Amino acid sequence: MYITKDLKRGYNSYLSLDENNGEGSYMDVGLLILEEGDTYTFTDPDKEISWILLSGGLEVTWDDQPTVTIDRPDPFNYSSYCMLQARGHKSEIKATKYSEVYVQATENDRDYESHLYMPNEIDSVWLGNKGELDGTMMREVRTVYDYESRPDSNMVLGEDINLGGRWSSYPPHHHPQPEVYFYYFEKKQGFGAGWSDGVPHEIGHHGLLLIRDDYTHQQVMAPGYNCCYMWGIRHLPGNPWEKTRIDEEIHSWLLEDNPDYWKPKF
Repeated sequence: MYITKDLKRGYNSYLSLDENNGEGSYMDVGLLILEEGDTYTFTDPDKEISWILLSGGLEVTWDDQPTVTIDRPDPFNYSSYCMLQARGHKSEIKATKYSEVYVQATENDRDYESHLYMPNEIDSVWLGNKGELDGTMMREVRTVYDYESRPDSNMVLGEDINLGGRWSSYPPHHHPQPEVYFYYFEKKQGFGAGWSDGVPHEIGHHGLLLIRDDYTHQQVMAPGYNCCYMWGIRHLPGNPWEKTRIDEEIHSWLLEDNPDYWKPKF
């Protein structure tokens, strides 16, 4: 499923637990757009909430912590700021400039201390950067938190930098846990293709791709159009996403050392 929205100032809902369990994602997912001076409060008695500053500047206050000012001109040259808060907790933000904030939430009866992840806490790694498949799947993977680091959360959240003309979430793979991709292109007219529910979708700026039912997924961006996308996963009861990756057997040869395929002789 691929979703686009006519965006407005304030909270824009893409998926809601009240509608078919978030269309099978088991999460609320949205984009918050703030103008300078706008404020917003995140709190819910039954849901944990996580948000990432995509771009802009915020003054952040949560629980009894002092106010912290964060600034992120763009998600390509600057790493992530991300809040994770338990049900019943609260974080408040005030925009110091135009800002875009990705938001996801889900039910969780555990209590834990809210945490604002800073850029130096983000696990960042470049993959496919050693010439594999002619460099066509080189990308940066940023993991904010997952089951290994936060087993008290029912979610996983991170970012990928998918370079123009290259693939990510590749080779084709699947896992039982539902996942969402939210796209933020460097150029607003950027586009690419993402696979979900067994079919390809043309993807664009501020679009959301939902992968569910253990479907294979992979994606590619058009040359010249770099993309940063949020990737959020909902653990299943008794079956958390533990970096789970089941590669499609028919494409497993791509993972061999020096896989054999034709190359032009320039």
